[in-house]
Amino acid sequence: MAVLKALVVDDASFVRDLVKRTVRQRFPVIELAEAQNGKKAQGLMSRMTYDLILCDWEMPEMSGLELLRWMRQQDNYKKTPFIMITSRGDKSHVVEAVQEGVSEYLGKPFSPDGLSRKIIKVMGRRLHDAMTGSGKSMEGPGDVFKESATLLTQKPGVVESDLPAEQVKKATGAKGVRSVAAIRFADSTLKSVVKDISLTEIRVIARRDQIFPGILDQAVVDMEIAEDKVARLNGYIHQLQAVDKRQDTDFVSVVIRFVDEDPQKLEDLSRFIARFNTG
Repeated sequence: MAVLKALVVDDASFVRDLVKRTVRQRFPVIELAEAQNGKKAQGLMSRMTYDLILCDWEMPEMSGLELLRWMRQQDNYKKTPFIMITSRGDKSHVVEAVQEGVSEYLGKPFSPDGLSRKIIKVMGRRLHDAMTGSGKSMEGPGDVFKESATLLTQKPGVVESDLPAEQVKKATGAKGVRSVAAIRFADSTLKSVVKDISLTEIRVIARRDQIFPGILDQAVVDMEIAEDKVARLNGYIHQLQAVDKRQDTDFVSVVIRFVDEDPQKLEDLSRFIARFNTG
């Protein structure tokens, strides 16, 4: 029987489902509700009190940071745990969130263990007692209850391609390397060259000697859209395919389907597509 209440806030239903699945599997004492942006979350939080907020940063109508600021001004939410789950992992954003009263910060893409550690850390004894009272064990992979999570402060950035130009030209059919992308997964980063891109998906070419994800794994695509601006687009692996029709191919084609619904991210993506097609 659920004894704690949590609210999952993200404009991407795919990400909300990942968070809910992990919480249900690891912490059955937590009852879940969801909202697709900060504004809708604010409405739910005004009508009901939640014990934990799991929230994205970049969302339409009201961002996660704006929701956090509002929340800390409410008497019944001044001390409620708030975990920011976002692709914004650079130090300046971490510091900004901490200054506004965030409890923990988790970078996308995340692993179930990583999310579990953050929840256990911010809920502490209250979650432990709820699980114990319901006859559930807090033990899990790596004994996450005893581990202390660290802030993810590594700036994702955009990697430079380490693929030889002639090999890239052969693999992609492009006249030159027009753009590179870093595809981040929970435990690795894939260096790649952009082959094709639209508002719904991106196809990249990557060397085979790297660590590859599985189908439907969550991913964050980092691409430079201006000199000082990086687009961080959330998605999932839709397709993996050998570039050459032979088992010892040197390159793999990866298709990532985007899940973001934030207008600002779609604007950034449109700007990148325009630059890519005229490059």
